[in-house]
Amino acid sequence: MIEKSAQHPCFYRLTDVSEDGRETFESLPATAGPWTPDAQHGGPPAALLARALERLSDGEIGRFTMELHGPVPVGPLATTATVLRPGRSVQLVASELYDVARGRVVASARAWLFPVSDQGPEQPKPPQHGPADGVAHERPTAWHGGYLDAVEWRWISGSVETPGPGVVWMRPPVLVEGEPLSPVQRLLACADSASGVSAALDVRRWAFLNTELTVHVLRPPVGEWVCLDAETTLGTGAVGVATSAVCDEAGLVARTSQALLVVPR
Repeated sequence: MIEKSAQHPCFYRLTDVSEDGRETFESLPATAGPWTPDAQHGGPPAALLARALERLSDGEIGRFTMELHGPVPVGPLATTATVLRPGRSVQLVASELYDVARGRVVASARAWLFPVSDQGPEQPKPPQHGPADGVAHERPTAWHGGYLDAVEWRWISGSVETPGPGVVWMRPPVLVEGEPLSPVQRLLACADSASGVSAALDVRRWAFLNTELTVHVLRPPVGEWVCLDAETTLGTGAVGVATSAVCDEAGLVARTSQALLVVPR
C-alpha cells in the first residue's frame, strides 16, 4: 500500500465570486508546467474548466474538449460557464478561463453532459496492475517542477526520458484549496499528461505543446489514482498526436487525444 503524503499541495485558491457567478482564483506554484515556471501545465486549467461546467447541471460529462488559446499564466484567473444547448437527455455546455491581468480568454471548453446512470451494458475489467506495482522516477532535469512535483507518479512502464509508449499511475493534489476533488476533475487534472507520459523525443532538444485536449469519459473514475496508458504518434512536420486509455483500479474510464505542436527547443 502506498502512503499518501502528509503535505499535499493544491493548484488554486478561490479569491472572489461575483454576483453573476464569475469566480476568480489565485494560481499556486503547483500549476506551473514543465517548460517554464510562468506558464501552467494543461491539467489544472482543464480541471478548473470542468469544475465550472459541473456547477451548471447534475449531468455527467461524457465528452470534454479544451482549446488552449495560448499559454495559461501562473497568475489570477477567472472562470465563467453557460448552457449552449439545453435538453432533457443531453446538454451542450461551455466554460471559459480568463487571464485577469490581461483581460483575455486563455482557454475554453465545451462538453456534452449525459444523464447519470449505472445501468450500462458493460462492466469494467480491472487492470492487471495498480499504483503499488509502479515505481517513482526523478523528473528530467531540463523540466521545471511545479505540476510534475505536485502530482504523485508510479510508473509501470516507460518514462518521460524513455522514448516510446508509457504507462503510469497518477494521484493529483486538490484542485481548489478547501474543496474535495471531484472524480472528473481528478481525471482531467491528469489526462493532459499523455504527451509527456509517452514522450517520443528527447525533451532536452524538442518541445511538444498541445493546442487542445479531448476526453471521452465512459464513467467517472473511483479512488484517488488514475492510470494513463499513452502513446505519441509523430508526423513529418510540426504536428503530432498523443492518445491514451485512462483507467482506475476498477477498469477503463476514458480515452483521450491531443494535437501537438512539435518544435525544436
